[in-house]
Amino acid sequence: MPESKPFEEVVTLVIKHRVKTGYEVPYEAWLRNIVSIAGQQEGHLGVDVMRGKNAGLDMYTCVLRFCTTEAMQHWLDSPQRLDLVNLATPMLADGDQTEVNPVNEFWFAPSTDTASPPPPRWKQAVVTLLVILPHTLLVPLIWGPLLQLNALLSNYVVATFLITLTIVVSVVYLFMPMATRLFAPWLSHSTQPKETR
Repeated sequence: MPESKPFEEVVTLVIKHRVKTGYEVPYEAWLRNIVSIAGQQEGHLGVDVMRGKNAGLDMYTCVLRFCTTEAMQHWLDSPQRLDLVNLATPMLADGDQTEVNPVNEFWFAPSTDTASPPPPRWKQAVVTLLVILPHTLLVPLIWGPLLQLNALLSNYVVATFLITLTIVVSVVYLFMPMATRLFAPWLSHSTQPKETR
């Protein structure tokens, strides 16, 4: 009998869209539709949508979580998703940009010397949002003046790389460890009802 995959093999699918001017309203309707459909897929664990600005256009970063790489790939390759992406393509300035990140070891993994389970996923999502949202709002503003200094820095790919690198390094090495320590009592507090006999 094949062994079932553990949920520790969670992978994240990060999708970035820059929306052309004038397409903001239809894109929002499209986004609500595809998020709803993705949520019905087997192995889908949740999605976060972050809104921002990039080079004067609305920027949407969607972070989808799946229980296995296979589940994620099944959604990526599904005819349903491909049809939906084709519908959105005329609205996008840079097309459908995707990247995959394994998160086998993440900030909320329990330590090896304890049998405590990881916090509920909704608590993980709340803390992650509290850390990442300020970064997505502030880092592009901080980098903005520097990116305008020359053509190379203002290139979309280079600018996105520098902004993303700053966010990742800051979140992983500084702010996420601080947040998990700060919220540790709340994260570890069980919300499960006690068993009665």
